[in-house]
Amino acid sequence: MKDVILVQRRIPRCSESQNQRKFAELRELARAGNYNVVSEVIQTRYPDRQYQIGKGKAEEVAELALSQKPAKIIFYNPLSVTQVYNLSEMCKCEVIDKFQLILEIFASRATTRRSRMQVELARLEYELPRARKIVSLLKMEERPGFMGLGGYEDSYEQDVKKRISRIKKELSTGQRDSENLRGYRHSKGFSLLSLAGYTNAGKSTLFRSLVDENVEVENMLFTTLSPTTRYLNINGRWTLLTDTVGFIEDLPHFLVDAFRSTLEDVFRADIILLVVDISEPVDVIRKKLAVSHEIFWERLEKATIISAINKADRLSSEELSSRLRSIAYLAPNPVVVSAKTGEGLDELKDIIHSHLPEWKRFTLELPMSGESMSAVSWLFEEGIVHSINYGNTVVMDVEARNEVYHKARSLEKRLSFR
Repeated sequence: MKDVILVQRRIPRCSESQNQRKFAELRELARAGNYNVVSEVIQTRYPDRQYQIGKGKAEEVAELALSQKPAKIIFYNPLSVTQVYNLSEMCKCEVIDKFQLILEIFASRATTRRSRMQVELARLEYELPRARKIVSLLKMEERPGFMGLGGYEDSYEQDVKKRISRIKKELSTGQRDSENLRGYRHSKGFSLLSLAGYTNAGKSTLFRSLVDENVEVENMLFTTLSPTTRYLNINGRWTLLTDTVGFIEDLPHFLVDAFRSTLEDVFRADIILLVVDISEPVDVIRKKLAVSHEIFWERLEKATIISAINKADRLSSEELSSRLRSIAYLAPNPVVVSAKTGEGLDELKDIIHSHLPEWKRFTLELPMSGESMSAVSWLFEEGIVHSINYGNTVVMDVEARNEVYHKARSLEKRLSFR
């Protein structure tokens, strides 16, 4: 692990507890990036435009960097290109901000071509507004050459724009393929479920518990980047459950836009399981739920939200009841669960089942024939066969979606006239 120094200029409009929580998040991000924090520097004052923090505090950070020789200095606050340049020159090491750290983590965790392209798009979207300034600083002490400094700036900026355009085009093609796949799954009778919520709320652990499968689970931010989808049997109904990337506080728009295709799995679901870490402070839970609903508000079509109140095993029954009352208006259809112990998972499945798209239950009578036996096999695959009796005819008690119901009735009518 490489050593880093963390720096935060406290945000005046935030309370002390909020500022502490933001800095704790930066520590977790550093750990997720495989960094070892050797020093922390915090300042409360109006920022110096040249350094984001005051010049005296910047010199203090530079002294720490000289003595501890960290690989990087990481700021919680967003840094301009000029601030990065000035701090790097003063501290003689690489300086980045929280958003660049997130991009690093995403890049290290991206395992598919699509996720790698999304990471590159996010990086380029972040870099584009700074492109001209970056070139100006890099060329400041060099001879510009025949193109002139402006020529270099224009060329670099155009290269970035062209690459962004190519990536977006390729991602949009892949998005159409994903939409076609989702449409096909719906046509085959699968209801789509998605896990959503803040990173480290326990989504991957809940996913593993529900589908009874080992997926990567670690007490670390952003263990899930590429969506993972598995079959899930809910009281006889086959569904598809998707685990998605977690939300994070103050996520910049360029990251949300770049990973929108990942979030599409949430927006296009029939049911969203909004996972809540109930062991966090109540004010934190309220804010995270409010932001989650803001993300959903304009994008959801007809999806039902079920709140999976996770990590209930960490609280006493009295404390749990008190917290549930305080967040009730932000947590629709709440179910108390512990993904770690399995508590409440059966109740969660029952509530999911009650909100699945309605299927018809009907009795079907078919004559004994080879074609009828093929129809029986088809109905076992496409619906739920509650009972079947063989005699002179085959009588079935079946539950299935509308398309299967109408096709079965048509088949029954056709075979009965033979």
